[in-house]
Amino acid sequence: MVFRYVTTRHPIYQLRDEMDRLLSGVFPSSPLAAWGRREGPAVNLWEENDALKLEMEVPGVNQEQLDLAVADNELTIHVELPEHDDEEGITYHRRERPVGSFSRRIPLPVEVDAEHVSAELAGGVLRVTLPKAPAAKPRKIKVNVTD
Repeated sequence: MVFRYVTTRHPIYQLRDEMDRLLSGVFPSSPLAAWGRREGPAVNLWEENDALKLEMEVPGVNQEQLDLAVADNELTIHVELPEHDDEEGITYHRRERPVGSFSRRIPLPVEVDAEHVSAELAGGVLRVTLPKAPAAKPRKIKVNVTD
């Protein structure tokens, strides 16, 4: 008897998953392996009133390991995760938490006021508020009636 798995995923994604699985044996200590195929942790970006809001999960990261910058309608988040190889007498049997550094560049859909961007780190979640620039905010235009 032959069993077949039926999946609704596109074959290209199946191929990608299989290649990731095969290559994980060759490059097991990749700093981004724990985050899967993305270039870093997952990001949610949404628009709320006069600002863009962003959330990024960065468990175990503290304020000194984060560097944020806004330029040319793009938010860059740089995270430095130090390695702890200096501990003697430790043999890792499994190491899945990422180490090293990565940068994530997120294109912003509207122009933001870089001077008033704020960020907060709580419970392993980075929350960034990016106020829209005055030019990006909608303006009400008065219509004059002429007879």
